[in-house]
Amino acid sequence: MEANSPTPPIHDTCALKCAGCGAIVMFEAGTEHLKCAYCGTENELPMERDLRSTYSYQEFLEGLKGGNEALTGTVVKCDNCGATVDLPTSVTSDICPFCASPVVLSMAANVRILRPHSILPFVVKKEDATAELGKWAGKLWFAPSDLAKSIANPANRLQGVYVPHWCYDSDTITEYRGERGEYYYETETYTYTENGQTKTGTRQVRYTRWYSVSGRVSNNFHDVLISASPSLPQQVTVVLEPWPLQDLVLFEDSYLSGFRSETYQKDAKTAYSEMTQMVRPTIEDTIRYDIGGDEQRVGRYHTQHYNTALRYILLPVWICAYRHKDKSYQITVNACTGEVTGDRPYSALKIFTAAILIAAAILGICYWFVHRTPSYP
Repeated sequence: MEANSPTPPIHDTCALKCAGCGAIVMFEAGTEHLKCAYCGTENELPMERDLRSTYSYQEFLEGLKGGNEALTGTVVKCDNCGATVDLPTSVTSDICPFCASPVVLSMAANVRILRPHSILPFVVKKEDATAELGKWAGKLWFAPSDLAKSIANPANRLQGVYVPHWCYDSDTITEYRGERGEYYYETETYTYTENGQTKTGTRQVRYTRWYSVSGRVSNNFHDVLISASPSLPQQVTVVLEPWPLQDLVLFEDSYLSGFRSETYQKDAKTAYSEMTQMVRPTIEDTIRYDIGGDEQRVGRYHTQHYNTALRYILLPVWICAYRHKDKSYQITVNACTGEVTGDRPYSALKIFTAAILIAAAILGICYWFVHRTPSYP
């Protein structure tokens, strides 16, 4: 596993101006260009694929101590959900894209933001994400009748957000102790009663013989994603998989134009610890395979990680944060595949009505069977 310098290159942000009229241009999802909303000029954006350019974990941490090159941005923190997002220029009011709560613009601050190594550009257009969201909402059981109206409220518009993630590669060696269970069978005699008579029979009974074992196994992990945002928990990242990480490109400021981005709130050390826990089930499966036999018991084991590398990346999502009866909900769309997941309210009235109808149907069926059965004198 080859690791590069911990500091990615700096790119010129002047590419945000239209070559035709000089206006600010926006990255258009699913394309390789920036489009001007004023004159319609399509400004080409050369995409430089990130061919697995990973960065040594230890060198990266050392680079942070020395002050890696970074972006300067204006960010504001949401007091409700804790998200820290960039603040668009010339805004007079704003809402949090993750929970739809108003944010206090007076709390905005200019900060140094760690420059991402790579970015996965938006592919799914906003109108397509809206259509996928509508399909998702249409499949919800026991949803309130006004849910669609709440989601469609202009105040709850879809927002394109780049969410920070740590992407780890790591090789491991694990030494273990355990037990291998091997089945064996013995013939046993038993008695049973048939037609009032006691009879004797035989049967095969399975037992397990256990042997102490020890050994060493190795694993190679690639592209283990750890969400660096509490606003988009790890389980949401997993539900939205797969992420086409083969389409990652080297970071360019231009991809952020027209979208929001969140800064990481989980540092590389914390994410590394989570990564080591996330891969444990796979390591334990490898140990069981190495133990062999018919059953396995995994005892104590010790894992050493080496050749650990990382990338700090941004993944694209469309987020619809909406409020229903004073409670916040969030729907997230994978902006590369269209996969949808989210929170939703339930209608107590619909659930109660359904329960009554089911109970009535059961009683009706029972009544029909009772009265259908003929009676004999």
